Amino acid sequence: MKKILITGAGGRVGRVVADGLRVTGQYEVLATDARPDPDHAIEALDVRDAESLASRFAGVDTVIHLAWYMRSDQFHEQIIPVNIAGTYHLYEAARLNRVRRVIFGSSNHATGFYRSDEPVMPDMPMRPDSLYGLGKCWGELVGRLYADKYDVSAINVRIGNFNAENQPGSLRATRIWISHRDIVQLMIRCIEADDDIRFLTLYGTSANTRSYYPIDYLADLIGYQPQDNGELYVEEILRANPQDLSDYEFQGGGMLKREDG
Repeated sequence: MKKILITGAGGRVGRVVADGLRVTGQYEVLATDARPDPDHAIEALDVRDAESLASRFAGVDTVIHLAWYMRSDQFHEQIIPVNIAGTYHLYEAARLNRVRRVIFGSSNHATGFYRSDEPVMPDMPMRPDSLYGLGKCWGELVGRLYADKYDVSAINVRIGNFNAENQPGSLRATRIWISHRDIVQLMIRCIEADDDIRFLTLYGTSANTRSYYPIDYLADLIGYQPQDNGELYVEEILRANPQDLSDYEFQGGGMLKREDG
């Protein structure tokens, strides 16, 4: 049975992934977070503590790295120690313990400054839209270094819109949404992907009709076949917010909206 260690397991994605992996009965799941939660079997582990990481990675097959400071403020106080140094500490601990694979929870914001009418593939240049997205670019590149130099298999999953409600809340979100069952399936496919895959970057979304990101090729590459589609929620979204008719100029949203006329 493969031992899977999850960082950031107390977050929205982390909790769903940890519970989903446990339900399968196929994995030994070690869920960790800087804030432990015994009620959900989440143990304490802080990615800022390199020594603790190194000691906890013994016997681990795959690490799913989801621990992250989500906002774009507190650059020196949080972004550097948690996102930048923490990701380095994690990969170094993986190298020292001969961890087979690291799955890095990246983000669509690593390419958020592509225009919304431009299909984007993972091999296109990074275009982060924020310090949050910039940090995710760093994390992806750390994986590239450790895959090339130390033969740690690294998979970057650029997660789209994910929320506790398990449905998209806006028209933009319907393009990049990923459901709870699809994120669990995707993580399992990444865990079980062929050992010949040493480095891979992909977009983590459901089978959304108007997606920014073509993902059909993932069925053949790693066996990922998403079951859900954000398009099914469009009418409900428009009933709740009839003004949600304009699209964002850039895929990251939240910055510049198209002006009609």
